[in-house]
Amino acid sequence: MGYVVLHIEKAAGTDAAMSGHVERRITPANVITTLTYLNQELIEFPKGVASRTEAIQHRLDNAGLERKIGKNQVRALRVVMSGSPEDMKRIRQAGQLDAWAKDSCGWLQKTFGKENVVSAVLHLDEKTPHIHATVVPIVRGERRKAKLERVKNARSGKRTYRTKKDRSRLCADDVMARDKLKAYQTTYAEAMAKYGLRRGVEGSEAKHISTQQYYREVFVRKNEIAEQVENLKEQRQTLTVDIAALQAQREAARSELTQTRREIKTDKLKGVAVDATTKAVERIGALFHDPKPARYEKQIADLRDVIEGKDKDIKSLQREIATIQAGHDKEVANLKQEAQQVVKALMRVDDLCPYVKGLLKWENYCKNVGLDKEGIRALFTMQPYRYTGELHSTKYNHTLRANDVVLQLKPDEDGPADSGSP
Repeated sequence: MGYVVLHIEKAAGTDAAMSGHVERRITPANVITTLTYLNQELIEFPKGVASRTEAIQHRLDNAGLERKIGKNQVRALRVVMSGSPEDMKRIRQAGQLDAWAKDSCGWLQKTFGKENVVSAVLHLDEKTPHIHATVVPIVRGERRKAKLERVKNARSGKRTYRTKKDRSRLCADDVMARDKLKAYQTTYAEAMAKYGLRRGVEGSEAKHISTQQYYREVFVRKNEIAEQVENLKEQRQTLTVDIAALQAQREAARSELTQTRREIKTDKLKGVAVDATTKAVERIGALFHDPKPARYEKQIADLRDVIEGKDKDIKSLQREIATIQAGHDKEVANLKQEAQQVVKALMRVDDLCPYVKGLLKWENYCKNVGLDKEGIRALFTMQPYRYTGELHSTKYNHTLRANDVVLQLKPDEDGPADSGSP
């Protein structure tokens, strides 16, 4: 039995960068682009709204807020919902993925309010299926901080007054309170129990990160290690130069000592004045007792030990880089293998049911007309579908009222159209 994945964080500004990721206008490296068409919009945008960013602003404009939104105020929350990779694979193979996505969205709307959940996209073009949802933190009633202050004053006997006005407020702090975050994990796990998913260990220090964040951290770590290797190589080079200098000094000292020893043996030294002889003897004694050569030997030995340590560090870091690269290469190979299998399966579907490709393009047309997901699914059974409601013509930019009309898709008598265009 695996675990649920529920990650909630505050977005900055209009969160345009995340909109680009969710809507695949920005394609991360781990995305299998040939499968992007499988991604699903789970929340229908209001009429006239075409993107996640517009949906956030539409909710803010229509929430009845009385206060002006601050420049740095949080306008949206990012929510990522998934499960353990093995369990999401099991759910998908069991044909329960649509039900899982529907129940996940249902939990979101029940928890944060249906109107506040402005976007939810199921990503199926990555290794593990997951949902990127967007919640605008609109709340009602007394502010959390004001309530805590009122309770505190009541305990101390100080008179306080409760605000009677039940107005809408934009307040991410109220939604993201610590006790509420814990409750979200619990209630979401309860909603997902039917799919064999459970809550993570409460109080655990483990943190869920997105795939995008994972690859970003791997990339940063790899660069940091490479930089450390270069620094160690530079240090090693500097130490090598120092050793060469010490060796030169050592040889100079040895040469001076050898020369002095030669002078002792010459007749020239025997005929000099007594004071000169005394100075020479002092000089010779100093050279014989001078610790410089031995000191140089010790410094050279110490530096060689340091270099040996640097070499070990370099080899260790290079092994870590190789491990990271191997893991990344294996992950990419697995993704490519899965992509090939999915492409082969789609090719078989296209071979057996050639009209399916055309239906996929008809799906967008049906959405633009005004049919919801259930209506499109009923229509794609190729059976007559009775519909009452509004239908919109994108060609004439006109909306008309349909009362108990019969809609049906039929195969082209001349064979399936290659373009599949409506």
